[in-house]
Amino acid sequence: MLTDELFDPALLEAELAASSDPRTPAAEEMCEIVRATIRIAVVGISRDPSKAARRVPSYLATRGADIIPVNPYAERIFGREVKRSLDDVDEEVDMVLVFRPSDEAGDVVRQAMRRPEKPVIWLQEGIRNDEAAAEARDRGFIVIQDLCLYKIHRALGDTLRRSGRSPS
Repeated sequence: MLTDELFDPALLEAELAASSDPRTPAAEEMCEIVRATIRIAVVGISRDPSKAARRVPSYLATRGADIIPVNPYAERIFGREVKRSLDDVDEEVDMVLVFRPSDEAGDVVRQAMRRPEKPVIWLQEGIRNDEAAAEARDRGFIVIQDLCLYKIHRALGDTLRRSGRSPS
């Protein structure tokens, strides 16, 4: 398990328990997932800096994540060209982070399931689509629902930067 001085096991357990999905990975697996994540396609990233769909990816970018913005209504975010859909992302990604309403999340999960690299599919806090999550899990994908990646990352102690990997 993580021995980083910034790691807060009680906070991590509290955050994991806050997810409404009973299949949320345990602390050790969550640590492995976050440490292995560098390139993140953020579906539903916001142009509005005051929204969580912009603040969370911004935070992750400052911690070393390579953020690929996906939003059909934006041109550039973080100085990068914004992809219209996940299907337009040519780069291999470690994770698909979803900021779309639950009723739209299923389509994004199914797009992620078409990706050959089998990225982790993370539905941000308040977002669940049990049917699509079950389909993805049945096909061997890790799916996390109703959990804030920012909060988990903070509880783990800034693990992206310490992962030893860098965007290539």
